Amino acid sequence: MTSLPPILHQDDHVIVVHKPSGLLSVPGRTPDLQDCLWNRLIDHFPVREVFLVHRLDRDTSGLILFAHTREAQTKMGQAFEKRRVEKEYQALVHGHLEEASGVIEGLIRKDWSRNDKPVYILDPERGKPSCTRFEVMNREGDFTRVRLFPETGRSHQLRVHMQSLGHSIVGDPIYGREGEMPPLYLCAVRLAFRHPVSGEPVELKTEPEW
Repeated sequence: MTSLPPILHQDDHVIVVHKPSGLLSVPGRTPDLQDCLWNRLIDHFPVREVFLVHRLDRDTSGLILFAHTREAQTKMGQAFEKRRVEKEYQALVHGHLEEASGVIEGLIRKDWSRNDKPVYILDPERGKPSCTRFEVMNREGDFTRVRLFPETGRSHQLRVHMQSLGHSIVGDPIYGREGEMPPLYLCAVRLAFRHPVSGEPVELKTEPEW
């Protein structure tokens, strides 16, 4: 039986889990991609429903939220859409970021010329708006540890944005340096939101595995 990653919060309405790098959030299209966090939660809660609220990339680790009820799923989905959920990530990137903080913006779209794997690019004409704030935590040898605050939720946004600065995330097999392999040094370390039923503030934190 597959193991379940650590559950940081669970009540009658929502579940927050620390997803490890390398585990899919939801099933893929082929039979070999059916092992995922969602299916593991369904197996773990055989008498409770589990609904998807948002996703993390396969290679990204950290906090991800699911719902036990349709009502909670709908309300939390709306909260994400209206940017009422606070999200913070940590990443280790190549090189030294000179700026202590800043904002990265750009129009992102999927690269439809790629059939081997999902890849996203900046396209000033056909992309969708994206915005990320960053703050340098410290510089470690040839690397910089940064805090990332996505203001929008585009696929691969943080990875594309850091690549656009010339400081790709360590271990990124798509946007990183040639020959790099996961684990990806990108972790969702904080989620803060209003509980979908009680309205009480909920804040959850975790630490990167690196």
